[in-house]
Amino acid sequence: MPENQTYLTDAGHKKLKEELERLKKVKRPEIAERIKQAKDYGDLSENAEYADAREEQSFVEGRILELEAALKNSTVVSNVDSDPDTVNIGDTVTISRDGVVSAYTIVGSKEADPGGGKISNESPIGRALLNRTKGDEVEVKTPKGVALWKIVSIEA
Repeated sequence: MPENQTYLTDAGHKKLKEELERLKKVKRPEIAERIKQAKDYGDLSENAEYADAREEQSFVEGRILELEAALKNSTVVSNVDSDPDTVNIGDTVTISRDGVVSAYTIVGSKEADPGGGKISNESPIGRALLNRTKGDEVEVKTPKGVALWKIVSIEA
C-alpha cells in the first residue's frame, strides 16, 4: 500500500467528489467573476475586493488539489462483501467500558469526525477495533493510559 494511500467509504467518496465538483463548477467561476469585477475598480494595489477574491481563489485552488489527490490516492471500501462478524471500515461498532456505552463508525482518515461519531481507522481506537469480533475485549492506548473496551455489537 502506498504511503499516502487512504480509505474511503462509498458515502465519503461521494461526498468528496461532490465537494470537488461544486468547487470546480460553482466556486471557481464565482471567484473568477469577482476578480473580473474587482479589476474594473481600477488600482489593484489598494483594491480590497481584488485581494479578498484572490485569497479565496488561492484557498479554493488548494482545496481542489487536495481533493483530487485524496480521490486519486484512496481506496473505496464497501462492507457489503465483508465478514459481518468482524469490524471493518464502514461498520458502526458499539463498545462499552465501566457501564459507559459508545458507538463509533470506523471510517478512513479523510472522513473522520470524532464529534460526529466517525473515527479514523488510523486512530488508536480504530486500529484496536479493526478485525475484531463481537464480545472481544480490546486494549486502547490513550494519552491517559490503557483503556479496556468490550465490543457489544457490529453493524454494517
